[in-house]
Amino acid sequence: MASTVSMRAVRDTDALGAGGAAGPTPVATVQPVPRAPVAARASAPAAGAVPPAARLGAILRGQIRPMLVSALSIGLLLGFWYLATAYRWEFYVRFTNVPTPGEVFGEALRLLADGKFLTNIGVSLWRITVGFLIATVLGVAMGLLCGRYSLFKGLTFPALEVLRPIPAIAWVPISIMLWPTTESSIVFITFIGAFFPILLNTLHGVMAVDKVLIRAARCLGASEFALMTQVVLQAALPHIFTGLAVGMGVAWVSLIAAEMISGQFGVGYFTWEAYSLIEYPHIVIGMLVIGVLGLLCSGLIRGVARILMPWQGVGGKESS
Repeated sequence: MASTVSMRAVRDTDALGAGGAAGPTPVATVQPVPRAPVAARASAPAAGAVPPAARLGAILRGQIRPMLVSALSIGLLLGFWYLATAYRWEFYVRFTNVPTPGEVFGEALRLLADGKFLTNIGVSLWRITVGFLIATVLGVAMGLLCGRYSLFKGLTFPALEVLRPIPAIAWVPISIMLWPTTESSIVFITFIGAFFPILLNTLHGVMAVDKVLIRAARCLGASEFALMTQVVLQAALPHIFTGLAVGMGVAWVSLIAAEMISGQFGVGYFTWEAYSLIEYPHIVIGMLVIGVLGLLCSGLIRGVARILMPWQGVGGKESS
């Protein structure tokens, strides 16, 4: 096959011509393109391959800009806070009684050495953990069942839809009557705040599962349990984690409101007590602690989502 390919001359014997036979017409020969040995091609590096060190460097460089933007955002907030409180701005909104960042920072250092303040933080973290975990288990389970079985959805979902619009804070009076202790009632209110966002997002995730995946799994002999856990649950994970993130935020709102109304410990109780005693730096400290704790909880959920859904990129887009 590597030799020169030649073609014989073609004689034109067209009877409709002038009567003379045309001479042979030579055709150019074609030389084959030499090919590299198979071993050499196998050992050559793939085109576009990026070394691990370069890939890590690209990831780190890609994180620099978001970190700088985040730092700029926080810096602008702190700058506005300092200017508004240091110069006692008044333009319908009054900053005359709001403490400066320096006053809040100094008081925060003193409170961190106080065991009572740390106890309040620990109590709130315990309540949010218990209430949110119960809401996660029940919300995901009921969302899966409602999405897969129309009979179960018909029996449970209408009643849940009646209860869903009721704000968590409106449950405080009746929860005090229902539960034997204040601690149980606060955990219940936290659970209510997180339960419905998790339930609804799980339900929508199950209903959005491609029916082709379900039919393919059945053709391969998957049992109902395997279908639910390995196909439906996996496909609905992005929606579920969206519900978890939303539910965590609502759970914190519900918890702080319940602690302010009926609690004796917790960050919400600490903040309301500071307002009652006109301790303005403590009010701001309580608010900042709530924000930081909520941010950490949301970051934890995003971290778990990255572990369980490695195929998902930032913002829910598939990573390349």
